[in-house]
Formats: sequence, C-alpha cells, structure tokens
Amino acid sequence: MIQHEEKGQCCGCTACAEVCPAHCISMSSDQEGFLYPATDTSRCLDCGLCEKVCPMDKPLDLGKEPLACYGAQAIDQDTRSHSSSGGIFPLLAREVIRDHGVVFGARFDKDFKVIHSYAEDEHGLTAFYGSKYAQSDIGNCYTEAETFLKNGREVLFSGTPCQIAGLNGYLRKEYPNLHTVSVVCHGAPSPLIWHDFLSYTLKKGKATAINMRSKVGGWRDYHLEITGPSGILYDKKAATVSYMKAFLSDLTLRPSCYSCPFRGNHGSDLILGDFWGGEAFHPDFVDDLGTSVVIVYSEQGLRLINSIDCSLQPTRYEYAIRGNPSMVHSNPAPTKRSQVFENYRKRGYASLERFFKPTFKSVLRSYLKRFKTYLIG
Repeated sequence: MIQHEEKGQCCGCTACAEVCPAHCISMSSDQEGFLYPATDTSRCLDCGLCEKVCPMDKPLDLGKEPLACYGAQAIDQDTRSHSSSGGIFPLLAREVIRDHGVVFGARFDKDFKVIHSYAEDEHGLTAFYGSKYAQSDIGNCYTEAETFLKNGREVLFSGTPCQIAGLNGYLRKEYPNLHTVSVVCHGAPSPLIWHDFLSYTLKKGKATAINMRSKVGGWRDYHLEITGPSGILYDKKAATVSYMKAFLSDLTLRPSCYSCPFRGNHGSDLILGDFWGGEAFHPDFVDDLGTSVVIVYSEQGLRLINSIDCSLQPTRYEYAIRGNPSMVHSNPAPTKRSQVFENYRKRGYASLERFFKPTFKSVLRSYLKRFKTYLIG
C-alpha cells in the first residue's frame, strides 16, 4: 500500500491509482488544490503494485547525454504564431496522427480545468496547443495509452517530466510504438488557485477560450488572454498578472516541485521548451515570433524531429539550459510560501492580489532609484 509521510514525496502523477487492480486508490485534492492518493484499506490486496509503479523513489539515469540539441521553428508561420514558442509540438502531433496514431496532451475542459486526454484526428489536436500553467489531472490516460499501444497504434504522449516518469512506471515495459515528449517544467502551480483566479477575474463573465501565452505582445512579452462570447474579456502582459507572478516566484507550486527528481533526462524521447536567450548565440535564427528548444534523448526522438517540416539550428546543451535553469535544478520553497497559502485559506484569491500590490515603501524606493539614475545620467 502506497504511503507518503510527506507531501513532497508525491508528484501527483496518478500511476498508483491507475495500476491498482482493486481500484481502492482515489486521487483527492488537499487544501492547496493538489491531488494525492487516498487508499481504501479495507479493499487493498497488498499486491504492492502501487509502490512498484511510483516514479518518485526510482533511480534515474540523469547522466545520459543528449543525442542532439536544437533551436527549432515551424516553417509554417501561422503554426508558429499560434503556438507558445516555435510551433514544434503541433508538427509532431500531426505527424503521429497522419500515421493513424493517437496523441495525448493537456487541455482545458468546459470549466477550464486542466486535464489530460487524447485525440485521434487533427481537429482534436487543437485543444492541446499552447501552454497551460496548472497541474493537469491525468485521469485514466495511462490506462488508455497502454490499450492503444497493445493494439499496435502509434502513441505520442506529452506531459510534464513527472507525468512521463509516471507513464513509464505504469507501463513497466518499453513499447517501440510509444513516443514521449516532456515540456521544460518550471513547476506545477495549484489547480485550485487557477480556478479561483478565473472566478475572481471574470466575475460574472463567461470565458469561451483562454490563451495563457498569447503573442499579441510578442513571444518574449507574452500575454494572458481570455475571450468571451462577445470578444476579449481579459488581456494583460503575463508578467503583471498576480497568478503568473505567484507561479514564476515559486509561491504556489506543488511541494514535490521544490526537490523534483525528474530534472534533466527522465526517460523522454524529446524535451521541448522555449529557447529563452537563444538570440545571444544564434542572432540570425531566433526572433520574437517564437523559437523552441528541442533536446533529443533517443534515436526514436531523432527520427521524429527530423520527419517534420521545421527549421533546425544545432546548438549546445549549455545554451539551452542557460535560459531554462529549471530544466536541471529545482528552486527551494520560498520562505513566504506557507504565509501565502495561509492567507489564501482565510481570504481566497484576493489575498494573492494584495500580496503583490505595491506598498508605499516599494513605490518610494522605485521612485528614488529612478531619480538617482536621472541625476547621474
């Protein structure tokens, strides 16, 4: 029977719940909104499968060198402009669909909760495009992926590093028809806070679409954009939004993210992310329409990336991680994390807005700094 003495020991991948033959493990949200396994001990068979598939304590070959590393851009400009970075995931997904395969990824449900699901045609793929900054609920996707694999279908499974590790742990064997793609992950922010952000922001408005990485301000200064039946309801530079500030400041991440064992190579064929800072090394290639970084860890991944219609700029691994330090190490939990969640329990999302509201001292300090610069300059 799986037991975690500390919440930091569980990444919420749900592999234990999916593999349980007695179906006695369910995933339940805690006060912070993160899913953890709860076991009905009266039905437990003590088979130990849940412990065997849990990826958290398994040794990983983090020393494995990548086969290749690229800056990458979709040739089709429309694909690139509507993607979070260089438009590589849509190309990979379409390639697998054209081979009559199945693609798994994260999407919004009707209430804009982030969930995992699958698509078998190109129309269904569009829901997976774009970044979703909240931990997705895997649901039964590992079981569904296994069924497709056993039936001989090509499967592309995309997710965070811990979700890919969870899938590999659940399957317990290698499948030549499985392609795994993980995203460069800063950490998994609370689904509860994401839900409350929408309620707080929209009030009585009804969202019909959400783009967390709109390029209306360019790739580097992306916006969080919410659309309603009659047009844009909300459009702000993401760096100014309290939800994104909390996420990027590591204040609202899952406890396991602060000592994540899945940084670096963790069993994926490909790792995709933004090639932040790539213009310093490849100024003629990187532009503000968006550029992906692609790290290849298997021959299968190499064949897949070379099968799509994209421009590839060979680069060095150290260049890729310079703009993506979360790819190789975790940030420690901020000292104010417990305070943020304590205030949140008492006052809800408004407490997060107040947390980032400028104080008189900070405004004065900023004014004096600008005034000093003016005098010197």
